[in-house]
Amino acid sequence: MGRERVRRPELDHAALFAATPSACLVLDPDLVIVDVNQAYLQATGRTRDDLLGQFVFDAFPDNPADPDAEGVQNLHPSLNRVLASGEPDTMAVQRYDIPVADQPGLFEERWWSTINTPVIGPGGTVAWIIHRVEDVTAFVHSRRARQMPGGQLSEREEAMEAELYVRARALQHLNEELRRAHARERQVALTLQEAMLHSPDLARHRDIAVRYLPAIGSLNICGDWYDIVDLPGEAFAVAVGDVVGHGLEAAAVMGMLRSALSAAARSVAGPAQALKVLGLYARSVDKALATTVIQALIDTARHEVTYSSAGHPPPVLLHADGTHTLLDQATDPPLGAHPEHEPRPQARLAYTPGDTLVLYTDGLIERRDEDIDASLARLTDALSRYSRFSPERLADALLARLGVSAGARDDIALVVVRL
Repeated sequence: MGRERVRRPELDHAALFAATPSACLVLDPDLVIVDVNQAYLQATGRTRDDLLGQFVFDAFPDNPADPDAEGVQNLHPSLNRVLASGEPDTMAVQRYDIPVADQPGLFEERWWSTINTPVIGPGGTVAWIIHRVEDVTAFVHSRRARQMPGGQLSEREEAMEAELYVRARALQHLNEELRRAHARERQVALTLQEAMLHSPDLARHRDIAVRYLPAIGSLNICGDWYDIVDLPGEAFAVAVGDVVGHGLEAAAVMGMLRSALSAAARSVAGPAQALKVLGLYARSVDKALATTVIQALIDTARHEVTYSSAGHPPPVLLHADGTHTLLDQATDPPLGAHPEHEPRPQARLAYTPGDTLVLYTDGLIERRDEDIDASLARLTDALSRYSRFSPERLADALLARLGVSAGARDDIALVVVRL
């Protein structure tokens, strides 16, 4: 009689991950922490509530007091490479200064060997990143102690150190090659994006500041855009738009829509007509539907702003006294949502010379699990502090105040116009 097959219980993968002795985080493509095992919590002294839902570089920021700790700044390119290539990335032993739990502003030194491994989703793109670290802090500290006068390594310790050194050097060499390749790709992307966002008329406006920040991990190229178009008489048009998605595909769609809107602004009467034309054009462009965009026409002779929005967050008219008006009276669905010949709304309001018009894409204000009203309130509260700043200073202060100066999870385009 044959041996009976032993019935084994189905694997509990969550329990296996929780019990894994190596310290691990799971990140989503926005580099937000979505899971963490017990070994990682023990290694860092944090709790699950501290970490889950946090952007990884918010949870573990650079130590501002010690520029020699380069682990955080080296981790960022490694994660970007994993997102871009879909391949694992092994880092050489790195020094990290991590925040001390319950002691804000204090950091402690750690030495970690890190491997970032992608988990590929059904669509063939990276769905998750497993960020695994092996803590070798004790070994490094022991080595330091042995190097003090009278210290001596055992034969086993010398062998371990030699192996660690060889592996670290090999990994460092490989990572340097990958960084150089990544830098070349990044420069190509930057050159392409600069060409696509080139706005000749912008140079004639000293009182307009623009900022463009691609999403972290997006190879510095995206689907957000801005444009400034000089019109006959004493008028000019300002627009910002946001194509769904990231990367080269979104940027290609962005380039086509931006050019089409620029042409429409020069040939039709007013923003509503321009967005109607753009909506019709978007129906013929793959992946252009659901794009949001707003265009504002500034008449400097009449001191009026005329605007129309296709599903875009409302611009802010900031007054010199710090009060504000939201441009939210002419909002319609995104491109492609309208029947072909339905007109779009348009609104007009007066401004006082010295007021400031602020246009932006949603990456500037939106936060995970936050209502849009709360996001807008944070934006207008920040703007009220800087109403007397020049456009350039206001743009930088606003990005810093909203915590996105170094980039965010979504692309950001920002235009600040002193009227």
